[in-house]
Order: sequence, then structure tokens, then C-alpha cells
Amino acid sequence: MARPVTLFTGQWADMPLETLAEKASEWGYDGLELACWGDHFEVDKALADDGYCQGRHDLLAKYGLKVWAISNHLVGQAVCDLIDERHEAILPPHVWGDGDPEGVRTRAAAELANTARAAARLGVPVVNGFTGSSIWHLLYSFPPNKPGMIDRGYEDFANRFNPILDVFDEEGIRFALEVHPTEIAFDIASARRALDALGNREAFGFNYDPSHLGYQGVDYVRFIDAFPDRIYHAHIKDVWWSETPAAGGVFGGHLDFGHPDRYWDFRSVGRGAINFEEIIRALNRIGYQGPLSIEWEDSGMEREQGAAEACAFTKDIDFEQPGAAFDSAFSKDEQA
Repeated sequence: MARPVTLFTGQWADMPLETLAEKASEWGYDGLELACWGDHFEVDKALADDGYCQGRHDLLAKYGLKVWAISNHLVGQAVCDLIDERHEAILPPHVWGDGDPEGVRTRAAAELANTARAAARLGVPVVNGFTGSSIWHLLYSFPPNKPGMIDRGYEDFANRFNPILDVFDEEGIRFALEVHPTEIAFDIASARRALDALGNREAFGFNYDPSHLGYQGVDYVRFIDAFPDRIYHAHIKDVWWSETPAAGGVFGGHLDFGHPDRYWDFRSVGRGAINFEEIIRALNRIGYQGPLSIEWEDSGMEREQGAAEACAFTKDIDFEQPGAAFDSAFSKDEQA
């Protein structure tokens, strides 16, 4: 059975959910991965209104769609981050509050825990999101990081996330971190360290997204094989990077997305450098049967054309594991 193909609604939050659902159905999607911003999925309403979650299901069903996961990246970012004025733009007013950094982090943690409760009410098993990081600014070790600085960052992450994950465990929900620059885990090595910091508790795993690994030079197929029991959700997202040196390097050069001097840029699925054939084979190896959720970003392409094209591309490249070896018909056991 083919995996469902969904559209992550985070980049479409300017559009009412019903408008997007109608369009996504026309484009061929099987469902939506609902973002917890815009009017797509509102955590407070899910917890306060007994009919809200059924209403979301009914709206999606009207267009032949389902939901397998929700995502609260923006709130999750504030749990461990060093808070500054940028966060006010991405956080709900009740989480930002007066902007006091520790207060923001505390309220963000409470909201993420409530997201687990809301997911349970909706009947989905996974919340995707970010963690933020108190040590991202230490990525390039100059001035040299002092002994213990990175360790303290992972300790801070564990101290802040373990109570959140207690709620995820209580609700039977898993948190899937999208491994990504600015998070506590941004490549294979840091992902291992994040798991170790949490004592490898089952509630914490990954929302696999190859686009954030490829341009860094991380083996994005190896990531799947490295964490076969922790891939709780999968994004299908593409990225292009230059085959020759560029004016702006891996760190971006403070150049906006779409700038011609960038070394890398997100592209519509199938139009970048990611090898999705090998990704599908790796997902098959680990037995992943969850949705393939398209996160569509391309600063050089009209988004509705891109979303429709990406859906068709993803359905075309997906395939199942074989039921038997291709040459099993020649085995003695089969001929006996």
C-alpha cells in the first residue's frame, strides 16, 4: 500500500484552512500536516472546545483528506533558544507575553506540552517541531568554546524537554524534531547527542527532512539508517546547492533566499539535488509506513503550480518493499 502524500501547511498559513484543503484535494493530496498557526490547528481551541477536533476532521473529509500529524515548530523554537526580538514575530501573543526570556521559554514549554494533549484529542500520533538551542551561537568555536559549554547546552535541552516529554508519554504521543540548523540537533552527530541527553527515551525522535542535511554536506540517506527506530515522520523537501564555489557559502552570507550569489537554496520537490530514489529505498529498509509530507519552498516558483507538481512527483517516486526476493522463483524451495 502506497504511503499517503500530505502537504505541510506551515508555508500556507496565510490561506484559510478550507481554501487550502479544497486546493490540496484538487492537486491530488491524501491529507494535510496541520500547522499550529494561522487558522489551521489552534491548540487552545482543541483543548477548550469538545467539538473542535471533530470539526477539523469533518472539514478535511469534505475534500477527501486526512491528517496524520500536527506541527508546532514556531513554539518549539522558543523552548531552548536565547530569546530576542525575532521571536515575537513567530510566537502567539500569550506565549510571548512581556518578552522576558525565561518567561517566554517557560510559556513555550507549556504550550508544547499542551500540543501533545491537543494531538491526542485530534487522534494523531505525532507532533513535529523544533527545540531551539542555547548553544547554536557556539557552532563555530571562536573564541574557542571552554570545556563543558556544549555539555551544558545539552543539559539545558534535557532539563527543558524531559518535562514536556513526560506529557507526551502520558498522552501516547511522540515528538519528532525536524533536524535543522538552529536546533539542538542539526546533523547526525548532534542528533545522536540529543538522544543521549534524553536517555534515549522513546517519546523523542525525528521528523526526517533531507533538505536541511544535504547542503551542509551531511549524508542524508545515512541519517535514516543511523536512526531506524526514530524516524517518526518524513518531510519531502528539496534543496539545490552549487557544484562550484559561490559568493555566499554554506552559512548563507546574510543573503536572502533566492539571491543569485547563494551557494544553496530550497527548490520545489524534484527540481533540486536531493536523491529521492535512495531516500525511498532507505525508508523501505527501516519499514517506515507513515506519510510523505511535502514541505514546499521555492522562492523562484509560483507555489500552487509547485505544490501540484510536487504531489505528482512524490506519488510517482514512492514504491513498496518487495514481498520476496526478485529471483526467488529460481530457488530450489520454490521449485519443489
